[in-house]
Amino acid sequence: MSNDTPTNTTAPRRLVVLDMAGTTVADGGLVERAFERAAARLGVEPGTPEHAAKLQYVRDTMGESKISVFRRLFGTEELARRANSAFEEAYAELVDGGLVEPLPGAREAIGELRAQGHTVVLTTGFARVTQDAILDALGWRDLADLTLCPADAGGRGRPYPDMVLTAFLRTGAVAGVHEVVVAGDTAYDMLSGVRAGAGTVAGVLTGAHGRAELERNGATHVLASVARLPGLLARESS
Repeated sequence: MSNDTPTNTTAPRRLVVLDMAGTTVADGGLVERAFERAAARLGVEPGTPEHAAKLQYVRDTMGESKISVFRRLFGTEELARRANSAFEEAYAELVDGGLVEPLPGAREAIGELRAQGHTVVLTTGFARVTQDAILDALGWRDLADLTLCPADAGGRGRPYPDMVLTAFLRTGAVAGVHEVVVAGDTAYDMLSGVRAGAGTVAGVLTGAHGRAELERNGATHVLASVARLPGLLARESS
């Protein structure tokens, strides 16, 4: 549990929407490894310029819905869906191999946020089957109040605001979007929070993007890790 600020049960309640990979979950580069397996199944050979260009695009779009990424990489809906299915299968195999773990302090931070009275929603750019595999591997099925993937929000993932707004509508936890807190490690997380009208958009430095990129895309705060978030919200409420 964070040592920044004692729990304040009288503070205003908020809706806290947290990204998973890179923000609350460490996956050890599994996105890139799973993409390489998926690309190979579609005939993209490792070591070729095409492979390098596609892998760089995957890195550049960390945080975005994976099916959206594959639509742009492979050009047709059929190829995109084949790539996405291969990616999800490869990622699930890697997860089953024990290659995901909570980022330090993440589980405790989520528990503290809920103890403070906040509603916590975990979101991802992965498909539901992959999200569930991660939750099961970590024993996190009941850790948050709600979990969402792009399909739960009509199919559009980040940088669209849809998952944040779905969390707002589905939980009914707060009266207005200004009471929503979004936290993530990528520029797309920041953009989705800004576009949803979230009052606090916090970037964390445990994932894909650094301080400059997070701030350039709308971060109101940049934290060393999600473990600092309960203290930030307690200070803002005091």
